[in-house]
Parts: sequence; structure tokens; C-alpha cells
Amino acid sequence: MMQTITVTSPEHYTQILAAHPRALVDFYKDNCPGCRMLDMSLDKFANSDAAEGVALLKVKLEVVGEEFFRDLGLRQTPTLALYRDGSEVARLPGFQSPAQVEAAVRSGL
Repeated sequence: MMQTITVTSPEHYTQILAAHPRALVDFYKDNCPGCRMLDMSLDKFANSDAAEGVALLKVKLEVVGEEFFRDLGLRQTPTLALYRDGSEVARLPGFQSPAQVEAAVRSGL
């Protein structure tokens, strides 16, 4: 089962990434239909074997601020990013199906 962590600040984001060697980060915002659809994909992915040992970080634009998103080079929501040992290894902008999420995690993490 995948652990889900709600990020509360840019500092919290850094701490959580340091504490979890395999992380899938969901960058999203309110009033984003694609973000809600991606949530359904992530729910399905969470029950797959590939999700074992992966931490899901939920990073909401309205909580951490637009400047933080800009600093990371994020241009759209939703965007998924995969981190291994604190380094970004893949970025998936836009909606991703459960199979796409699983394939990215298997190849990147």
C-alpha cells in the first residue's frame, strides 16, 4: 500500500523527499478537472504491486504558493514527478491513466 502525505509548505516538501527514497509527487490545484481525474488514476495505482514502498506526496498550488511551482519549473497541473533518493528522475505533465502511472513508476523508481 502506498503512503499518502499532504505537503503543507516548501520546507515540508524538502523534508518529506529526504525521508522517502521512492516518491511520486502529485502537483495539483483546485478547480482542475484533470487533477480530479488523475486522483482516480492514483487511487487505482495505489493498490498495484508497483506502489509498494512508494510515498505519494500531494502538493497543492493554493497551499505551497505559485512561486514554489514556478521555482520547480511546473507549467501545468496536474503534473506528476518521480523522485529517487531526492533527485527527480521523471516528470509527467497532464492526465495519466493508471497504466501510465504504473509504467512510469516501474521504469523510474
